[in-house]
Amino acid sequence: MKHADDASTLPVIWWKSSASASQSDCVECGIVDEATVAVRDSKWPDGPALLLDRATLRAFTSAVALRDGRIGGLPGGLG
Repeated sequence: MKHADDASTLPVIWWKSSASASQSDCVECGIVDEATVAVRDSKWPDGPALLLDRATLRAFTSAVALRDGRIGGLPGGLG
């Protein structure tokens, strides 16, 4: 998995879910190019960002949505 050390340097327009309203503790996404989406913590805009291909992002969000925020197979009963 790739990452950027400083998300604020990426040439993207960041957005977050409309369900998060005005809260600042959210995950934000930005389109880097036709194949890559960046994901960062809105509380730390100049912190690191994950760089995911669209298929990986889609699989992750589907897993979270299907399991009420839990991803199967995690240790300690988290999944």
